[in-house]
Amino acid sequence: QVQLVESGGGSVQAGGSLRLSCAASGYTYSSSCMGWFRQAPGKEREGVATIDSDGSTSYPDSVKDRFTISRDNAKNTLYLQMNSLKPEDTAMYYCAAAEANGPCTVVAATVYGMDYWGKGTLVTISS
Repeated sequence: QVQLVESGGGSVQAGGSLRLSCAASGYTYSSSCMGWFRQAPGKEREGVATIDSDGSTSYPDSVKDRFTISRDNAKNTLYLQMNSLKPEDTAMYYCAAAEANGPCTVVAATVYGMDYWGKGTLVTISS
């Protein structure tokens, strides 16, 4: 069974940092496209970072200078380092993975979707 389990969410003040982790199991993690998405109440889902099997990354301009996605294939774990957090970063953050061939970018992952999703971890940034 494919499973993605997020951890590391919590509440921090604006300007602080959080490091999210996603433990993957049940599929060929090393060959997959991985990403992080977020969704705030009443808003559409937003892709915040993707990373392909070779380590190439993609970010939207809104987080590019603050967030960093990385993966440890030996540990089957995905990470999202979030710095200089803002209240508008408050959302449920989801780990996602795709096994099919294709582009691994924020745009592609957002438009065409991913194959597997975690249950999410809540990030709350207070002003």
